[in-house]
Amino acid sequence: MKELVKDPVERKQKNASPLPYHGWVGPCEQVSLLYVGFGVRDASNYDSVKNFAQLMWPDGHPQFSDTIHTLATQMEELNNLVWLTLIDSYGLEEESLKMIYKTLVRMMKYMSPPPGEYKSGLHSHTNKPVSTLICEDQISGLEVEVNDNQWIMLSNLSPSSFIFVVGDPLKAWSNGRLKSVNHRVMMSGDKDRYSIAAFVIPNEGIIIKTPKEFIYDQHPRLFMDFDFMDFFHFAFSDLEKLIDSGFQDHFFLKFRWETAMEEGLELVFHILASSKFNSCFFHEIFIYLDFYN
Repeated sequence: MKELVKDPVERKQKNASPLPYHGWVGPCEQVSLLYVGFGVRDASNYDSVKNFAQLMWPDGHPQFSDTIHTLATQMEELNNLVWLTLIDSYGLEEESLKMIYKTLVRMMKYMSPPPGEYKSGLHSHTNKPVSTLICEDQISGLEVEVNDNQWIMLSNLSPSSFIFVVGDPLKAWSNGRLKSVNHRVMMSGDKDRYSIAAFVIPNEGIIIKTPKEFIYDQHPRLFMDFDFMDFFHFAFSDLEKLIDSGFQDHFFLKFRWETAMEEGLELVFHILASSKFNSCFFHEIFIYLDFYN
């Protein structure tokens, strides 16, 4: 990762994509002057990672390709395990959360701010992919909003911890039971921060719909069925709307969704990985969820 960010800008710009935030993003006012990120779509496919590496290095850097492909594949399996855990906890059939998707892996660097300053490394937002797994180094910075404008920093996690983040589509799937938490990255100190995230991006034509088991008199339907890719493109169609705190209401109204404020029980807990994950990557999974009462 550190080797990757040292590449010349003109080489980094080759990591381009027509899909929002699927390619290279350099320091900018819209995101953060401290942020640099690269993207590899369909990263559990070795050829996708290999093609990316060949853009970044003349020799294709086989070791990089092997490492990222292995990590992406295991993170994809881990995401599926978490999904199965959620489905089982609600007593649903596996088919209720089954879709064809590609794993987008983003490799991100957050640069240290000027001495003595506390600066935004990434603006506050909820995630637009269905779900996200984050693997970070030992430099803290990721914060989660637990109440209106009250933030907690996720710190002192073990090197083998992963953070599972519920995205807006998973919130809609659960009819509001799962919360897509507002989160951000804040930087201080003199050390750069590195993280890798695996995002679930459903294929074209995938419809996000709430299972009938989540809809009843005491908890009526909150979200209409919607095409994921239509939602994804709309979410990033105007970056200022994304940054603006009223973005979600604007989106729900545009798609004629009903909105509701639900009181929930905020839980932070650990799920130990299944025994089939013997890699040191998966000693512990750190998950932040907000369950509907």
